[in-house]
Amino acid sequence: MPRGNAPQTKVHYQGKDEDFVIYVDGSKAVQDWKKDRSIPLAQVVSGFKIFVTHKHGAQSVGDEASKSTLENEFGTHNEDECMIKILEGGNVQDTEGGERQGPKNDSMGTRAAH
Repeated sequence: MPRGNAPQTKVHYQGKDEDFVIYVDGSKAVQDWKKDRSIPLAQVVSGFKIFVTHKHGAQSVGDEASKSTLENEFGTHNEDECMIKILEGGNVQDTEGGERQGPKNDSMGTRAAH
C-alpha cells in the first residue's frame, strides 16, 4: 500500500449489514480484470485484506473483516470469492492520501526548541 500522500485506489462495496473496502492496484487494473477474468487477482488486489467500515462509508476504513461477517454477507468466508464479489459489485474510488501528521523527528532531544 502507498504511504504518505501517494494516490490510493480502493473498491467500496455497500452490503446489507456492513460496508466493505479492499485496496487495489489501480482503477485500470480493475477495469482490465472485469474485461478479462483470466487476469490473476494478485495483479488487481493490493494486500489481500478485506476491511469493514462499520457503516461509516468508504472514507472510514476500520477493522479487518471477520470470517463470520464475510459468511453473513457473501455466503462464504473464502476471501478470494468475497473479493471477486466486491470487485464485481463495488465502486472504484481513487483517492489522494493525506500527508502524515505528527512529529517528524522525535530524536532531536533538547534541540527541538531551537
